[in-house]
Amino acid sequence: MAYLGWKRPLEQSDMWDLDPQDKTELHVNRLEKYWGMEMYRMMERSSPDLSTPEAARTARKPYQPSLTKALFKTFWSPLLMGAVLKLANDMVIFIAPQILRLLIGFVSDHSVPSWRGYLYAIVLLLVATAQTIILAQYWHLSMRTGMHVRAAVMAAVYRKALRITAAAKRSSTVGEIVNLMSVDSQRFMDLMAFIHILWSGPLQIALAMYFLWQTLGPSVLAGLAVMVLMIPLNAVIAGWTRALQVSQMKEKDGRIKLMTEILNGIKVLKLYAWEESFAGQINTVRDRELETLKKAAYLSAVTSFTWTVSPFLVALVTFATYVMVDDRNVLDAKKAFVSLSLFNILRFPLAMLPMVITSVVQARVSVDRLSKFFRNEELDPNNVKLLASDDVSTKSSVVISHGSFAWGKEEAVTLKEVNVDVKEGQLVAIVGQVGSGKSSLVAAMLGLMDKLGGEVTLKGSIAYVSQQAWIQNLTLRENILFGRPFDERRYQQVIEACALKQDLAMLPGGDETEIGEKGINLSGGQKQRVSLARAVYGNSDVYFLDDPLSAVDAHVGKHLFDEVIGPNGLLKNKTRILVTHSISFLAKTDVILVLENGTISEMGSYQQLLQAKRAFANFLREHLESDDSVDDSDPEAVAIKQAILGEIGGEPERLGRSISILSTGSLRKAKDVMGRQESASPRKPLISEGSKSVPVEKAGRDKNDGTMKAKKGGLVGSEKAETGKVQWNVYTTYLKHTSYLAGLAVIFFQMASNAVGVGTNFWLGDWADDSEKAERSNSTAWRDYRLTVYGGLGGAQGLFFFFSALIVAYGQVRASRLLHFNMLARILRAPISFFDTTPLGRIVNRFSKDVDTVDTGLPRTLQMWLNAIFTVLSTVIVICVSTPVFGFVIPPLGALYFFVQRFYIATSRQLKRIESVTRSPIYSHFQESVTGTSVIVATKQQSRFILANEQLVDNNNASYYPNMVSQRWLAIRLEGVGNFVTFFAAIFAVVGREYGWGIHPKDIGLSVSYAMTITHILNMMVRMTSELETNVVSVERVKEYTEISTEAEWTIGGSVPSSQWPQNGKVDFDDYQTRYRPGLELVLRGVNANIAAGEKIGIVGRTGAGKSSLTLALFRIIEAAGGKIVIDGVNISAMGLHDLRSRLTIIPQEPVLFSGTLRMNLDPFASSSDEDLWLALENAHLKRFVSSLPNGLQHAVSEGGENLSVGQRQLVCLARALLRKTKILVLDEATAAIDLETDELVQRTIHDKFADCTVLTIAHRLNTIMDSTRIMVLNQGVIVEFDTPSTLLQDKNSVFYGLAKDAGIV
Repeated sequence: MAYLGWKRPLEQSDMWDLDPQDKTELHVNRLEKYWGMEMYRMMERSSPDLSTPEAARTARKPYQPSLTKALFKTFWSPLLMGAVLKLANDMVIFIAPQILRLLIGFVSDHSVPSWRGYLYAIVLLLVATAQTIILAQYWHLSMRTGMHVRAAVMAAVYRKALRITAAAKRSSTVGEIVNLMSVDSQRFMDLMAFIHILWSGPLQIALAMYFLWQTLGPSVLAGLAVMVLMIPLNAVIAGWTRALQVSQMKEKDGRIKLMTEILNGIKVLKLYAWEESFAGQINTVRDRELETLKKAAYLSAVTSFTWTVSPFLVALVTFATYVMVDDRNVLDAKKAFVSLSLFNILRFPLAMLPMVITSVVQARVSVDRLSKFFRNEELDPNNVKLLASDDVSTKSSVVISHGSFAWGKEEAVTLKEVNVDVKEGQLVAIVGQVGSGKSSLVAAMLGLMDKLGGEVTLKGSIAYVSQQAWIQNLTLRENILFGRPFDERRYQQVIEACALKQDLAMLPGGDETEIGEKGINLSGGQKQRVSLARAVYGNSDVYFLDDPLSAVDAHVGKHLFDEVIGPNGLLKNKTRILVTHSISFLAKTDVILVLENGTISEMGSYQQLLQAKRAFANFLREHLESDDSVDDSDPEAVAIKQAILGEIGGEPERLGRSISILSTGSLRKAKDVMGRQESASPRKPLISEGSKSVPVEKAGRDKNDGTMKAKKGGLVGSEKAETGKVQWNVYTTYLKHTSYLAGLAVIFFQMASNAVGVGTNFWLGDWADDSEKAERSNSTAWRDYRLTVYGGLGGAQGLFFFFSALIVAYGQVRASRLLHFNMLARILRAPISFFDTTPLGRIVNRFSKDVDTVDTGLPRTLQMWLNAIFTVLSTVIVICVSTPVFGFVIPPLGALYFFVQRFYIATSRQLKRIESVTRSPIYSHFQESVTGTSVIVATKQQSRFILANEQLVDNNNASYYPNMVSQRWLAIRLEGVGNFVTFFAAIFAVVGREYGWGIHPKDIGLSVSYAMTITHILNMMVRMTSELETNVVSVERVKEYTEISTEAEWTIGGSVPSSQWPQNGKVDFDDYQTRYRPGLELVLRGVNANIAAGEKIGIVGRTGAGKSSLTLALFRIIEAAGGKIVIDGVNISAMGLHDLRSRLTIIPQEPVLFSGTLRMNLDPFASSSDEDLWLALENAHLKRFVSSLPNGLQHAVSEGGENLSVGQRQLVCLARALLRKTKILVLDEATAAIDLETDELVQRTIHDKFADCTVLTIAHRLNTIMDSTRIMVLNQGVIVEFDTPSTLLQDKNSVFYGLAKDAGIV
């Protein structure tokens, strides 16, 4: 593989399969087993047996389940094996200084035979080779264990996320859980490489001290005292580091959570021109995070200083004590350099221990966070008792007896004393006002709520269609199949019944079209129909349908009811539970449940409820009596209305626009009339037979990227992995952001520090030489002079290093701030097409993992890399000065080293990139699963999704594992080079003595003791070079997102409209054309319309006719491809986007709320007073609800507005619109999720409050636009009809008449 990677850039397909023992499933199963045992012990301890005094004594304080124990039990065997290898390595290390002692003795004593010298040199080489092999095995084992731990933790987090309760979900946001999977699991992986240093470090220190005692006697104790004194200082620093670590992770979680929400609601942000407010929020959190990072970085500089200085301080204090204690103690070459080589061994554990302690501290924080998450409450599988579909003991499909349910054990009761018995094959409708608990009742039946009391029984398999359609980032067909085998006949039947045939014809790749994340390239209605098709295809026994008809047009809703849900539909023999706001279907149901404030107020058939004349009948009467839009010339319609009102007791005065909607089946007479009406005129299809050959315009929201060549109908491009060397401009980008001055200063101080270090050792060599000069060795003044200069040089070295670390800390914070700021600014300015084609997980990955690497990983690597380079240079210089002949060996060894390194880096870099790219799908899949948990859990598909997640993790590890192996491949070869450096240094010493080259003991001491450190440093240098390249890839990835194309300017200096604009609200479309992205076909093809100020325009047309495109064009979410839009005399394409968008108002199709206060959701710029807000809430019919909340306007809205019902969210959006007070209002199917009663209120509010505004309404329910001034009918991107409702209805051949007929309005 290394050779292949050197020849050409590696690709995903070149990766090997993982061995069975490296597969995620194996390790996560064991981890879950041991964690389960820990939880069981906690449960056991929390319910102690106090029956006997003996038992009471053993019932100690509650047991805290320990994730550390569970992890240790899972991975104890590789950890133990690693410990054995590390121990062997620690023993071998100490052989080399002993051989150095013999070598120096050999050089200074000419009576020793030459063969001994050669033997010493060969033994030195053999010992070093043995150490290389042991170390390679140890590292390989540790890294592999780290990979297993990470995989197990990621998979366990995913499994848990599918099992937690709704209350637990509120406490652990998606952002936090993504961080658990990305950052926290990585912390364990990083720790595994160094965990053994916790015990091996102290062992190495103890052995070094023992050998030093033998060389320098009791004066070593002084050095030991220095080390002991350093411990409390480091303990304090470690404590501070931990505290900073915790707060930094907390800020990071907050930032990722907010970022995820912003990306989820990006369209709304753009429509409202709120980007700056949310950028401000994110930058505030980021500033707090960077403040913590700055403290941590400066603290780390202090730590580096103490650890650089401590080995030198130990040496200085030891040597000083040695020569001061007794005048006979003279420092000679043997003592000085054998001690120095032992001090060099000390350097490693002393330098590594603080890093390991930091790593342990970080892992400890992660263990706490993970334990908290793993201890979250899980959905109780016993919430619902499941019976097999062939169970003959009962004829009921769904039974709830005396059920009480809440969204959390501590929460208020949502549903109380519920009794329901649904027989097999029944169609049950659930109706009620917004927030009355309809969706909750469905959730309770599915076991998604906490059951506080009572029994729930379900019989057979379950299908569930959620209120907000959940769509996966797969092809349309895969979305419908949902992991089940493909059955052509059944599939076609389902497509037909769910009215998807025409949509498939419009999609570029038919049912092989890839659907973007959250169904981005489908309209709301299409998403809901795909979601319904998925449930129908599954052929389950019981169907839970949570208001699937609200998102579709009236005639499509009728089609779906007739063909799928109703008494003659595909599901006619199944049990169906339908939440609905649509009155027209109630007559065809078997049972209706009326919900009020969490209880079932009425229950019975349509007929029984009408006769009971209670809440349901009143609701119908009010609805009928408040409608007045169609003329009363139709005697049959009047007869029906009188009959119903007669039955429920009302005044048959005015003719309701929904008369025939209600009439269905309320009386036999009504049935007869309906039968005649329906057979009268079949609706003319929108695409006439003659136009079949015309290519269907790709319309609506089918924003599929025609420019993607990979596969027809592809949408989301695969993530780009750069190939080849990281470009220099990436390094310069980082350097520029840290500031060039800081970069130069760091290099200068690193050089100075190393130069002084070399000087220190030469000085020590000269001092050792004094032992052979009697006049110096006996002079205390000379000795003091040597000692003072030695100490001064060492102090200077430490200070220079400290300055370098401080400047790195300053630079890293500056670069982190700028890179994140620029990326965020660019992302928020990106056009909507960027978000359509880029999965959320991919963007979040840049903001979490890549930003984390830029924040902490890269600066640390950069510093260590510089340190390694200068150390290698100084080592080579010292050896060449001591034994000049060594200069001849350098070129061949250097060439070999360089070749090996280049050979390796080509492969390693590409493997690292592939690993980054295979990581994004893990998060994307995870976020997708979290949003669809209710569907996955309700339909019992958990195991399939868990398997998919583990395959993605394995896929990621398949590129990580060869990268890890390649590091060991490299290490063995490089250490081989280093071992030969030591060997040649020793051989030249032996030869030099033989041939009288004038080599002194101090020279051999200097060159061999330096050479012995070179293997470690060379290894370090290549590791750091490759790590630098891999970490810099994160800068490359962040940089890529700072260069994406942006929308037009937010404000344009010269063309800011007056503060009153638009004064009137007159809108003109002049031959307007647009497309979603360059390279795609037009979605609006020459729209011409003049809308007068204050007109109320209804916009209708089939799904994909271009209704939503028209509104997006008004806000310039999509730009003109031709023609123009003029508002009050101003061409909107000439003005800034924020100037335009902030002067228009839209109530979008999907109500999007953000976590934060209710106040922030209404007014993110805090520009309105409390009075204004309360007034808006009152007009939006939310005042009563908000007043009842304990915190009122400061009520905390959870992520995505989850703690409000969909209807309430829609009303909050209405309140937003009321606050903006603009002259032009766009309603995009805004009342689709509201029950009819609330809908009435909303319509009335819009009627009153926006009376003098121009209102454009895209409607599903035609009755909401029947009182419009004019109606615009769109088809395939052009206006086919544009006139008053009455004119259009008089023409029996008009398209609008056909639509109205379907909706039962005529």
